[in-house]
Amino acid sequence: MRKLALSDEILRTIEKPARYTGGEVNSIQKDPGEVEVRFAMCFPDVYEIGMSHLGIQILYHMLNTRPDIWCERVYSPWTDLDRVMREKQIPLFALESQEPVRNFDFLGITIQYEMCYTNILQVLDLAQIPIFASEREEDSPIVIGGGPCAYNPEPLAEFFDLFYIGEGESSYFPLIDLYKENKAAGGSRKDFLKKAASIPGIYVPSLYQPVYQEDGILSSFVPLVPEAPERIKKVIVSDLDGAYYPERPVVPYLKATQDRVVLEIMRGCIRGCRFCQAGMIYRPVRQKSVDKLLALSARMLESSGHEEISLSSLSSSDYTEIEPLINGLIEDCRKRKVNISLPSLRIDAFSLDVMSKIQDVKKSSLTFAPEGGTQRIRNVINKGLTEEEILDGAAEAFRGGWNKVKLYFMLGLPTETEEDQLGIAELAEKIAKRYYEEVPKENRKGKVQITASASFFVPKPFTPFQWATMESEEEYLRRARLVKDAFREQLNRKSLHFQYHEADVTVLEGVLARGDRRVGPAILEAYRLGCLYDAWSDFFDNEKWKEAFRRTGVDPNFYTVRERGADELFPWDFIDIGVTKRFLRKEWERAMEGVVTPNCRVSCSGCGAAVFEGGICHEN
Repeated sequence: MRKLALSDEILRTIEKPARYTGGEVNSIQKDPGEVEVRFAMCFPDVYEIGMSHLGIQILYHMLNTRPDIWCERVYSPWTDLDRVMREKQIPLFALESQEPVRNFDFLGITIQYEMCYTNILQVLDLAQIPIFASEREEDSPIVIGGGPCAYNPEPLAEFFDLFYIGEGESSYFPLIDLYKENKAAGGSRKDFLKKAASIPGIYVPSLYQPVYQEDGILSSFVPLVPEAPERIKKVIVSDLDGAYYPERPVVPYLKATQDRVVLEIMRGCIRGCRFCQAGMIYRPVRQKSVDKLLALSARMLESSGHEEISLSSLSSSDYTEIEPLINGLIEDCRKRKVNISLPSLRIDAFSLDVMSKIQDVKKSSLTFAPEGGTQRIRNVINKGLTEEEILDGAAEAFRGGWNKVKLYFMLGLPTETEEDQLGIAELAEKIAKRYYEEVPKENRKGKVQITASASFFVPKPFTPFQWATMESEEEYLRRARLVKDAFREQLNRKSLHFQYHEADVTVLEGVLARGDRRVGPAILEAYRLGCLYDAWSDFFDNEKWKEAFRRTGVDPNFYTVRERGADELFPWDFIDIGVTKRFLRKEWERAMEGVVTPNCRVSCSGCGAAVFEGGICHEN
């Protein structure tokens, strides 16, 4: 019987002890003496958030299909346990065995959001693993980073032994096999890292040297050894039906953020929104078949006992077999008395008809994402959504019985004008007005409720907007207040509500998203000053971050408000995502002209993703 890493005394004094005890339904136990490789898979946030992440579930179960590998899970300890672990020198442990992470062969950390960077350092620190990769001994775990933020790994480069660029189902087994071979041959840690650089999708930061001009702009990125390729090409799964997918997901004992079965129906997106990193890095679009999805759904519901199933994709409406899939799910889920959740739908007549089928009499709120307040700015960002389509979709929803609508916008977009900003309030007003026009008084279920939320624009790597400048914190807030005042002036203002994201967090996100290796010391200094759980507004401390930048000589404006030339070398340009920089620049120029690019099903734009020889690029 395994022994818990935390005593009963500690478990009684901390919040939600089930975060740390493991033993959940469908978690995997193995005999440590019968496995050759121990792998700790980490989500650097609190348990409830990490347990909702599909990628961890896929890799956890996939790695555990091999009898020679035991993959376990680890999450960031909450602040109460963090304090206890430091006081009592308790090393960070994995949930399944409750053994210290420092004793494992690998520590894999998924990096989903820039604001978790200090939590990554917390994980290393509490695990008693040297924070700098260069200081790790032969018996230290190999620390791997993956996920969307790994597409610009440079701010974290000195903390990781290697990064995995692409989809985890492709190269993890070859990497682990190489590790075993190197170990059996008596090879060193450095030997393994050099050999690992030859595996597709693997980037070893210590094998490269960035060189900067006098003005601070990157001039070159130089491989230091012959084994290190000049460019790292991402790896993908071409056949999603043949890819591994967990049929027995781990079921937590406490409520996770997404407490349901998650069914991934497709990867990638056809739409090409110019601000959206996911829409570029996950190209080309690939689908699972309906038969595969229905079989997976049945097995996952049976093995988990969940009472809800959710479809996962960047745009579920663009799944070409959505109608037969929904009809099949409805038939099975009604028998099981299981609810169906459909996020990422475009609001059109078909989607609303589908939602009417799966929702009970009580209608939840609908979500639109116009992103911009005017047609001009929507064309700039290539949203592919007209005002007529938005209003007609709202009318369909109101006639179908909905009276709550959520709207998502962005402020600070390239070329944005005051007219675009005021257009957010005006569009919300037009939608509210349409409710009273479409629904007779006797059929109304109270007033219409329109909630508009605005985030501030961050230009992400590998998007057409990677050349864009950001605004200052003060300018973001000025624009938000302008919009808020405009909401108060609308005729239906009592039905309208406007809220916006934190501007200081946005500016920091921009620095971390577009930073180079010189940002790394500031991240470490912020952590040493006490920054942790920066994604949580209750804990974010911008003054500590400003102090960290001052102490390390990092100028945030260099990464945010500075204009970038057409030919500037970016810190992430050594990564090949298939989509070419030439295409992204062309899209930037089309944005400046307000020209819309058709989606991938209408016509091919020659983005470069066809190089992967799969998915939508080769459907016909």
